[in-house]
Amino acid sequence: MSFFSAAVAIVAIIAFTVMRIVRYNTEHRGHRDSAVPPNDAEKAALRHEVENLRERVRVLERIATDANSSNALDSRRVADEIEALRDR
Repeated sequence: MSFFSAAVAIVAIIAFTVMRIVRYNTEHRGHRDSAVPPNDAEKAALRHEVENLRERVRVLERIATDANSSNALDSRRVADEIEALRDR
């Protein structure tokens, strides 16, 4: 490969890379500019939804941790024994 061929290949690679960078930046900048800021009603609805989700997570955490406590295991064992006696 001659020097001229190598130089043309390097310039082509650089041009291709610059084109990709410009296209990437243009596409992502367009998404930021087109985003409409939420109004107050949307913000209030989103806050309400987040609070509901937080409450649900608290309940799930309580269920997950309480189900594995010693009291819960004892209660479950007693309930299972009662059910076994009912089946007889």
